[in-house]
Amino acid sequence: MKAQTKSKKVNKAWLNDHVNDPYVKAAQKDGYRARAAYKLKEIDEQFGLIRPGHVVVDLGSSPGAWSQYVRRRLAPGGAAAGRLDGAIIALDILPMEPIEGVTFLQGDFREEEVLARLQEAVQGRAVDVVVSDMAPNLSGVESVDAVRIAHLIELAVDFAVHHLKPEGALVVKLFHGSGYTQLVQLFKETFRVVKPVKPKASRDKSSETFLVGIGLKHPA
Repeated sequence: MKAQTKSKKVNKAWLNDHVNDPYVKAAQKDGYRARAAYKLKEIDEQFGLIRPGHVVVDLGSSPGAWSQYVRRRLAPGGAAAGRLDGAIIALDILPMEPIEGVTFLQGDFREEEVLARLQEAVQGRAVDVVVSDMAPNLSGVESVDAVRIAHLIELAVDFAVHHLKPEGALVVKLFHGSGYTQLVQLFKETFRVVKPVKPKASRDKSSETFLVGIGLKHPA
């Protein structure tokens, strides 16, 4: 019974933090599906990554907050609906409610068939920005989780190398811990500019951080 009581306390504390979270309140006010929109917003504003006319690929897109943010960046006047100057292709293993102007594919990025569908949706266009909020289901075993996280990031880097414009950018989520240094090294081997970022909207307790790579060293 003690464990159950403790669990209830933890859930209550999380719920309290969540309800009082300024980014949760802002997301509700601004019409975003999740507070995560502000993580990408902060990264984008720092590096000036996303501009009208761009082709953007959003990996791990569900529930859609990053695609919503990108959609507003590509729309005249930052509109959440209406005309779009550019293209957004989103992909997730989970379903995602439609967003006007966003092409959504449901599937596992690790599968060849899904990757082929994504490449088809890109329609041979050079991609300006790839953003990835992908994260595997964590087992709690650090060594196992590190391998799963690294695999997804390596796939995102490989996709970026083959589809980004030479001056394009990749943003990925990763976690401090086992394998972090190797992933930073992979970015440094791939991109001319590499910057780790911990947005203010990322919870202090979370070990998540983001890596930004800009400008391919060896375009495909």
